[in-house]
Amino acid sequence: MKLRIIVITICLLLLSGLSASSRADGTHPFSVHDMLAMERIGDPQVSPNGKLIAFTLRTTDVEANKGRSDLWLVGADGAGLRRLTSHSANDSSPRWSHDGKWVWFLSSRSDSSQVWRIAIDGGEAEQVTDQPLDVSTFLLSPTGAHFAIAMEVFPGSDVSETVERLDAIENDPASGLLYDKLFIRHWDTWKDGRRSHLFVLPTSGQGRPIDVMNGMDADCPTKPFGGPEDATFAPDGRSLVFTARDVGRAEAWSTDFDLYQVPIDGSAKPRCLTSENEAWDGSPVFSPDGRTLAYLAMQIPGYESDRNRIVLQDWPTGKRRVLTAEWDRSPGSFSWSGDSQTIYATASNLGQRSLFAIDTAEGKIATLVRDGGMTSPSSAGDRIVFGRHHLRSPVELYSVSEKGDDLRSITSINKARLAAAEMGEIEQFTFAGWNDEKVYGYVVKPIHFDPKKTYPVAFLIHGGPQGSFGNTFHYRWNPQAYAGAGYAAVMIDFHGSSGYGQEFCDSIKSDWGGKPLEDLQKGLAAALKRYPWMNRDRVSALGASYGGYMINWISGNWPDRFRCLVNHDGNLCERMAYYDTEELWFPERDHIGTPWSNPEGYEKHNPINFVKNWKTPMLVIHGGLDYRVVDTQGMATFTALQRRGIPSKMLYFPDENHWVLKPANSILWHDTVIGWLDEWTKK
Repeated sequence: MKLRIIVITICLLLLSGLSASSRADGTHPFSVHDMLAMERIGDPQVSPNGKLIAFTLRTTDVEANKGRSDLWLVGADGAGLRRLTSHSANDSSPRWSHDGKWVWFLSSRSDSSQVWRIAIDGGEAEQVTDQPLDVSTFLLSPTGAHFAIAMEVFPGSDVSETVERLDAIENDPASGLLYDKLFIRHWDTWKDGRRSHLFVLPTSGQGRPIDVMNGMDADCPTKPFGGPEDATFAPDGRSLVFTARDVGRAEAWSTDFDLYQVPIDGSAKPRCLTSENEAWDGSPVFSPDGRTLAYLAMQIPGYESDRNRIVLQDWPTGKRRVLTAEWDRSPGSFSWSGDSQTIYATASNLGQRSLFAIDTAEGKIATLVRDGGMTSPSSAGDRIVFGRHHLRSPVELYSVSEKGDDLRSITSINKARLAAAEMGEIEQFTFAGWNDEKVYGYVVKPIHFDPKKTYPVAFLIHGGPQGSFGNTFHYRWNPQAYAGAGYAAVMIDFHGSSGYGQEFCDSIKSDWGGKPLEDLQKGLAAALKRYPWMNRDRVSALGASYGGYMINWISGNWPDRFRCLVNHDGNLCERMAYYDTEELWFPERDHIGTPWSNPEGYEKHNPINFVKNWKTPMLVIHGGLDYRVVDTQGMATFTALQRRGIPSKMLYFPDENHWVLKPANSILWHDTVIGWLDEWTKK
């Protein structure tokens, strides 16, 4: 009898474990492991005839602690999905030849990043360039005779001279770096004097590369996140148009990126096309008929979150007009229709990143696809191809008609993985925030939701602050990871968030701890009232970057609300953060000046002044390579918590920047964060 009871007990325990991790139908709660298992589609490129799409597919090898990407092909109608490259090295940046028979790409298979090409009907890949320096970006000319490549060189030095200087530095026993201007480091990299310059070569890959930016102390692609969108060949293939910030010593506090034109033979210096605008100009794209250059431009110098306007310039006469002057959205990626009459653009839009069609003659704007996060729109015959993701799926490829109807799925690469991962239901809601203005938020319900039960709450606070927690699939701050762990996730797009009009975005200038905090307070109260199944007594708050700053601000100015807090890469002292960081235009804009010209702007909402009020347990996380919000800010936060006797832990990643990117670190991050929430909200 006792043996039978023991056997039954073991069976019940096994079944209990099965239901907690993997159900009988093979499904399981969504977790960080599902995020890492998803294959990531990127950089879709439509063939010249509009019938094929080349794209990258990134897979994550958790055991190797890294990801790698391959090239894939699929028909624009969704047929014929197949892998184009399968080398163990990374293959990226697919670009079509003019006859559509070849795909050119970047690969590290020769132990450095070089340009390769492969025939779409089979055969081995062929190496095109063999430069002594890594190629970071490349562009093919409209004529097919040349391509531009980007390599890092010392200004005034050619490729071979740069190699010699690097060898000398490597062999020098002294390790000191001497600077006479900013930047000394940027994002996660110390500066060594090199610049990313564009070089032009024949498409044979032979001959000496011509540095068309020779003498410019500037980067193209721009640092740290620029890419092939920063440059384009002119329609005749004889010149390049590119964006760069060539402002001398003001680089660390200037957003004055300009467009330049330069002949591909290097016979003349780059000519500035947008010198009259002291704000940002970039993303040049020529119309298919070659008559118009479109680009994005801001109006406010020193403000990185100003509204992008699409500007059209007659080519080559130079007459310009702002196409979207009255549109209260900020377009991002965009492309032309095949007949050069329409521009397709994505823009943040009320918690979505929608796809729009803009008539270039009259400026009329139509919403083609509203819900989800759209990426990389391209014309394919009479349809538009684009990437789409949302809170329940990573990016897959779709197409839609030019009128915005007949939405079709092209790929479903992650279908099986999504079917196996149990996710929470999503709901968007609104409430009266600061000044009774409408504010938007999202709720993600816990998996296996039962309205008769109550659930703890994970209150997620986005960064920026000019950002958004919208209807997108995130690989670091994914609310489904909390839903899978039994939490209700609540996200508020407080004043300052993007996608709700420029006035809404601009409203928090010099008010970081004002309107956003009020919106967060009212938003949480609205969610708890609207959803009675949320346990109002078991709420945690989490945030990164500006969200981490807000966690510190909440700790001193809303100290009795939360069971626990999580602060990832957040500032403790705004005054000292100005001196610590690299991109100075950001605090100078939002805090109105420098700490010595306007000290009140840095002290008005400075979390360090309210440490005396702290009482809530906090987990602090920081990356050692984070030069945007330096690691001593996290260390200082942890020191304050420990000295005040507040329960606290610190998770430090010496090899991560402002984000956590390595798979093993991501797993540790999620295990630690959710373990911390469980400790304080599920007891």
